[in-house]
This record gives sequence, structure tokens and C-alpha cells, in this order.
Amino acid sequence: MTDKSKDTSTTVGSAGGTAPSTAEQEAVSTTGSGVSSPFDSPTEQLSPLAKGPELTKDVPHTDDELGLDPEVPAVGEQANQAETAPAYAYASIPPAASPPSEPSRPLRRRNGDNRRGTLDLGLFALRLVVGGTFIYHGLMKLTGWFHGPGLDGTRDMMANGGWDHPTMATILVTAGELGGGGLLVLGLATPLAAGAVLAVILDAWAWKQGMLPGFQYKVATGVELESILAGAAAAIILTGPGRLSFDRNRGWATRPAYGSFAVLILAIAAAVGTWIWLHGGNPFLGIRPF
Repeated sequence: MTDKSKDTSTTVGSAGGTAPSTAEQEAVSTTGSGVSSPFDSPTEQLSPLAKGPELTKDVPHTDDELGLDPEVPAVGEQANQAETAPAYAYASIPPAASPPSEPSRPLRRRNGDNRRGTLDLGLFALRLVVGGTFIYHGLMKLTGWFHGPGLDGTRDMMANGGWDHPTMATILVTAGELGGGGLLVLGLATPLAAGAVLAVILDAWAWKQGMLPGFQYKVATGVELESILAGAAAAIILTGPGRLSFDRNRGWATRPAYGSFAVLILAIAAAVGTWIWLHGGNPFLGIRPF
């Protein structure tokens, strides 16, 4: 009787359960305590997980972190993206700016006109000679200085030379020589000043050329001086007055462009129109208009 009860106590638990399995016995022998489950005690809480080096890493969120392939858009979406995306969308590094101490190539070209040498001085000398010559002839016609004819003598000279309106011709030639010559010397409104003296001297060239038949150049009554003055006035229109002038801050002073060429054409047209209106005829035939 006694032996039987001992065997029963070893095989049956106090709660009337069955004997523990082999895995449970190994767990007991290893940990020194029995295996428990939260279902055995509903109020029992699991112990927090121990923080190790693998558990402290950030949880991956994106496709790249998870090692997945990025989503490839469809063919139509790729075409729309290519049309709407800017040209520099794939540039990862912007172009480096030029250092402050090294100006860019266009800037060096634009500032290249700073080294003009004696160009401005040469243009100033040209303006003085051409403008001074016209001032000299204008004073002769206006005041009679330098043994000039004065206004009355100039009007009579125009009438005898075949000009249809001698008074109008006298006013135009005197104003053109004095006004244009003075502005040339100052370098003020240079394109208009040079255009005025060019128109005046072209009409004087045609008048002297028409006094005798044939080409009159290197003779006592030839047009050698008028040709030189006309060429100098045209050169000033095309080159500008330079920086030694009142127009030094104007674009046409140092960098004349198509506007100066237009002024040259207008000056020639004004000379031709004035000649036809006030005189007329072919100056190379040496005759009055028919």
C-alpha cells in the first residue's frame, strides 16, 4: 500500500494533471524553474525585450532601404515627365561660377575697348581740324571776317552761281558751317553735326564741279579740298567723336553701330535733295538745269 502511493505521487501532479513531458523536464533542468505561459495567468505581463545592437536600428520604410526595385513609370508617363521636366533636371552638380578675380570671357571682350591707345586723341584732332575749317568759312559768310563776303556778298554769290533761292541757300550754308563746325569741335550731338557739314560740303562739291565741264579735282577751281572735308566728315560719323568729347557717355562716341551708318545715308540724301531743290542739273556736265 505504501509503495503504490509513492508511485502515484510521482506521476500525478498536485493539481491532478499529467506528468511533464520530456521537453518540459529539460527546460526545468536548464533554467531551474518551470515553463509558464501568459494564458496560465491572464494578468501576467510579458517582460520588455532586451535592447541589443540589432534591435536599436531604424525600421526601414522606403523601397531603397527595403532593397526593392523603384517603381518604373509607364511609357506614356515617361514621355510626359520628359516634356515637363526642365533641361537641368538630371544635373547633379551646378556649373561652377567664375572666381571674382577672373572675369568671364564675354566681360573681357566687352571691356576690351578700355585700351584705346591714342584713338581718342586722334579723333579729337580730326574734329578740331574739320570743325575749325567749317567755323572759319561760316564766319566769313556771316560776319565778313578773314576777308569774307558777309551775308550780302554770300547771297549775291549764290544768285550768280545759279541757285534758285539765294537767300534760303545762304541761310542753310551759313547755319550748316557754323552750327555743324562748332558742335564738331565740342563733340556734342556729333552724328547730327557731322551729317550737317557733310550735306553742306557735298552741295559745295557739286557746285564747284559744275562750273566747268569734266571732272574738276586738282585745279585752281577744283574740288580737292571739298573731297577731303567730305571724307573726313563721313569718317567722324562712322567712328564717333571719341571720349574727348561731350558725347563721351553716348553709345555713338566709342561704339557706333548701324545708327551712324543711317545718319551717313540721310546726310547724303539731304545733300542730293537740297541740290535738286535749290540748284539742279548734272554737275559733271557743267551746265545749268534744263
